[in-house]
Amino acid sequence: MTRSRGPVATNKWLTASIVNDASTVIDQILDEAHRRDPEHQRTWVALVDGNNHQIQRIKAGAKARKVKITIVVDFVHVLEYLWNAAWCFYAARDPAAEQWVHRQATAVLNGHARRVAGQIRRKATNARLGLENRKIAEEAATYLTRKAPYLDYPTALKQGWPIATEIIEGACRHIVKDRMDLTGARWGLAGAEAVLKLRAIKANGDFDAYWRYHLTQERHHVHDARYHDHLVPKAA
Repeated sequence: MTRSRGPVATNKWLTASIVNDASTVIDQILDEAHRRDPEHQRTWVALVDGNNHQIQRIKAGAKARKVKITIVVDFVHVLEYLWNAAWCFYAARDPAAEQWVHRQATAVLNGHARRVAGQIRRKATNARLGLENRKIAEEAATYLTRKAPYLDYPTALKQGWPIATEIIEGACRHIVKDRMDLTGARWGLAGAEAVLKLRAIKANGDFDAYWRYHLTQERHHVHDARYHDHLVPKAA
């Protein structure tokens, strides 16, 4: 059986920063989206890991730009919470745990996150879990309930939107970890930020244009500006 090739991402735009906070970086991302779609004619989708601050900043940015943004929470994070709950109900390596997670994950993918949350709470009550396990199960149920508005996977899958952040995590490994996480490396904030910016520029395919701009600016600062200063009479 020949497997069909999956979709290939095009027109990617990467950015990274360890100096700017999340709010600033999110604003930069939304500015880039606005540059690409100034009339807001396309569908804007933000894929996040569920961080509340990120979601709040995306909503604020959407409101400021008067654009509708559909937020989707990474499905892998949902699976992590489901597995955490499963080990509260089943012994380690029990095949029934995998079957249970499969059923709940399928239900979430079908748009029933709140129903799954209710089932987890009922199961925890019926199993008479101890305080620690009850807390873990409740955390999973609460996550599903609170994130339910961003778990509309049926629509996402129908529209062909991504529901997992592998491409983002892969970009993080390429842009950040492959260069910064070297044995014995020591970085200052300014130097690390500069390297990250250069790696993002190169990954975006903009390095040649950037380098031409850099050389032009260097010539201006080193030669043209000095020559201009020499010609302009200085005040007494």
